[in-house]
Amino acid sequence: MTSTQQLPSVEDVRAALKNVQDPEIRKPITELGMVKDVTVAEDGVVTVGIYLTVAGCPLKATITNDTTAAVEKLDGVTSVRVELDVMSDEQRTELRKSLRGDMAEPVIPFAQPGSLTRVYCVASGKGGVGKSSMTVNLAVAMAKRGLSVGVVDADIYGHSIPRMLGASEKPTKVEKMMMPPQAHGVKVISIGMFTPGNTPVVWRGPMLHRALQQFLAEAFWGDLDVLLLDLPPGTGDIAISVAQLIPNAEILVVTTPQQAAAEVAERAGAIALQTRQRIAGVIENMSWLETPSGERMEIFGSGGGQAVADSLSKAVGSNVPLLGQVPLDPRLREQGDAGTPLVLAEPDAPASQVITKAAESLSVRARGLAGKMLNVSPA
Repeated sequence: MTSTQQLPSVEDVRAALKNVQDPEIRKPITELGMVKDVTVAEDGVVTVGIYLTVAGCPLKATITNDTTAAVEKLDGVTSVRVELDVMSDEQRTELRKSLRGDMAEPVIPFAQPGSLTRVYCVASGKGGVGKSSMTVNLAVAMAKRGLSVGVVDADIYGHSIPRMLGASEKPTKVEKMMMPPQAHGVKVISIGMFTPGNTPVVWRGPMLHRALQQFLAEAFWGDLDVLLLDLPPGTGDIAISVAQLIPNAEILVVTTPQQAAAEVAERAGAIALQTRQRIAGVIENMSWLETPSGERMEIFGSGGGQAVADSLSKAVGSNVPLLGQVPLDPRLREQGDAGTPLVLAEPDAPASQVITKAAESLSVRARGLAGKMLNVSPA
């Protein structure tokens, strides 16, 4: 460093650190009280002390690299040293209060008056129709549009979302909060992240309700634009619990063209009549298989998706749209097994284009207070 080159001040370094976000909380580390101290030596070496939220933080390498990159950009810096420490119990308590408020019991943010998060419950009458595939691909398609998206794997018995999203990390516990891991820009939480190996979950209704409540209330989701819940097939305990916990959640029905499957899917959608939830629309999966010659083979019949949409429209007295007909594509399954949803791996595939269009129609609806519960009283 030449004698004429000026060193950055401590204030300069702290200003640069405002551009470094905690990868789990998605807020600047300067706002979260994570910057312990900053020193600038005469030789241009900058030392930054960082408080990690918990010991063994899985993303400490990301925080270190992002801090180094932000400070290295300053003129006069010759090198950056990042020294990691861990927050005390008191500091974690303050962090939790700053993020969630000083409430004795966690509340579900999406159920609060004025919540602007759109909540979609992806439902099906029976298993095997591709409900989870639709959930992960819709979520990633929405995230690609720049939306903040979360997914709750509410299929407690048949959880598959972490694998299909490629989410291998476990949630980080900070005091009474869980930090959902992210994959492809989507925050996700699943019971599969808490069970060893492929251990089955053998629970009855009350425990299912409590687990879902914890996922929704104790996880720190941040300011989500959209939350998708992958429901188990049918109209059982979880569907009822969701209606109780998030009354403003909307139902998104997935079916196949087969008439028998459509009849079952109608029942899954019709639960909205009892829970007074809105039906956002219907997606028909496995609509046809396109042969190399360009011919469409309707392996599972035809018309099921439109039949469900028409039946539900008649039942609820308002239009329930058919949001898309997704063709059969082996790559949809292959990419799910690989943990990279098709809309991301091969966005030009016909199935990707249909799902992306459905995601667009669900996400372009502006965040607003229409239909929300408002905490006001007449004068």
